[in-house]
This record gives sequence, C-alpha cells and structure tokens, in this order.
Amino acid sequence: MSVRYERFYSLLAQKGLTISKLTDDLKISSATRAKFAKSEYVSLATIHAICRYLNCSVDEILEFENVIHPSALLNRLKAEKDQKIKGGIYHETQIVMTYNSNRIEGSKLSESQTRYIFETNTIGADATTAVNVDDVIETTNHFRCIDYTIEAVSEPVTETLIKDLHRILKTGTSDARQDWFRVGDYKLRPNMVGGEETATPLSVERKMASLIGIYENIDQVTFEDVLAFHHDFEAIHPFQDGNGRVGRLIAFKECLRHGFVPFVIDETIKMFYYRGLKEWRNERGYLIDTCKTGQDRYKQLLDYYQIVQE
Repeated sequence: MSVRYERFYSLLAQKGLTISKLTDDLKISSATRAKFAKSEYVSLATIHAICRYLNCSVDEILEFENVIHPSALLNRLKAEKDQKIKGGIYHETQIVMTYNSNRIEGSKLSESQTRYIFETNTIGADATTAVNVDDVIETTNHFRCIDYTIEAVSEPVTETLIKDLHRILKTGTSDARQDWFRVGDYKLRPNMVGGEETATPLSVERKMASLIGIYENIDQVTFEDVLAFHHDFEAIHPFQDGNGRVGRLIAFKECLRHGFVPFVIDETIKMFYYRGLKEWRNERGYLIDTCKTGQDRYKQLLDYYQIVQE
C-alpha cells in the first residue's frame, strides 16, 4: 500500500509552515522525513503527533491508495445492503456472523432469536423467557458493525477504524455506563485472556501502532497475514471488553478487502480456535486449519447463492 501526502503538504502551505520546521519541532528523524517524499507509510504515532501539531484529523493530511480485489461476494453484499434486499447473502451473513461471534463470547440468544431481531427489529420474547438486555443491544450493534466493515472495506486498517468498531459494538451497553470502561477507546485497566497476560494499558497505543504499521506495509497480503494480525490484536487485547468480536470484524473486513472467503467461528470449533490463538507462536497450523474450517462454513452460503470467488 502506498500513501499520498499531497494533502499534508497543502495543509502545511496553508498554515505557512515548512516540512523542515515541522520535523524539527517534532524531532522527526531524517529517515522518517524521507518517507514523505517517497510516499511510504509513516507510523501512526508520527501521524498522530503531526495531527496534534497541525490541529487536524488524519483524513486532512493522508490519502491512501488501495487496490480492491474484484469480488463477486463483495459486490453482492454491497448491492443487497444498499437495496435492503431480504433473504440474500447479505441477510444471511449478518445473522451467521453476528450470532456465532456473540455466542462464543457468552451471548445466550439463539440463532433464531438473532434472526428475529435482524428481520423484525423486535425482541420477540414471551413472558416466560428472560432476555439479557446487553445481548440484544450487542446483537443490534453487531449488525451495524458489519455494515460499517462493508462500507469501509477499501480503507486501510487504522486506529480510528478499530476504535469505531468498538464504539459501535459497545454503545448503550451496561459496560458503557461504567466510569472505568472506555467505549471506543483503549483500556484503562490490565486484563487477561485465557489466563495469559496482555499488553498493559500504557503500552497498548504503541503496540497497536506497530502492529498496524507492519501489517499495512505488506505488499501482497495473504490469508495467513490476516490471521497473524488477528492473533497479534487478540494478544494485545487493547479494549477492556469486546476484543474478540472486534478482532473477528476486522478479519471479516480484511478477507473482503483482499479477496479471501470470510471465516465463521461457531461453537463446534470454538475450542480449536482458542487453542490456535494460544499456540500461534509455536504452531501456526492450528489457527490456520481452524479458520479454513470456518471458511468452509461460509462457502456453503457462497455455493447456495451461486457466488463464484474470483
């Protein structure tokens, strides 16, 4: 991926500044400064420092050049979403992805309840059925997250995109009412996953910037690269809660962006998925094989709707 900095230079000129003054004031190295001239990727930490210095947003100084792989699936998802078509692959993707991703994180809603919420925008519970409010909120929020990933599919993975997904997912939940819980922002308290230590709150921003920078500098992203990003994201565990679902949403987006069949992690392969994440650094095959099994689940939809992957 290459980056265009015309907006950056234009904004400097508008403010009567030079690249020399900016890099001197921010103590940016000559090597990093040279990347601007070569249209090479600069770390998010540097970009954010520049944005604070210029009092602007990332979009005001950067323009990314992306090549979207031709994909019959992506085109169909966008068309059915925009046209609000019922019963198509967009419809089923929303239900299959949302139900399974929430379910392995503890949601008690059934697949039929998830389908009912998506199709009718109502809960459909009777007097004898107890429904967790957070499960319902996070289900409807997850539908919105999938819409967001489809709309943003051509964009690079950025800190803003990742935080947006978390904000959409957790807005309105009981967690969001806690003072210590940061909706759409990195964690304030240390947390663990599967008994394993994760990144400390103070190190999250640096580690996320490094992870994103390394990933977005890959010339030809492979399916294994997507899974490597997914593992490293989960190992950092940047949010107080919702990391698994946000991580799988990013993986869904990146599969669409780079022309791979998305994968579905359901309860039948959940433990293999967790083992794959835990053993990634020792044996990548566990997670790769599990996610390929998850791809087979989604391929059933592709076959049914006669969508050929290019």
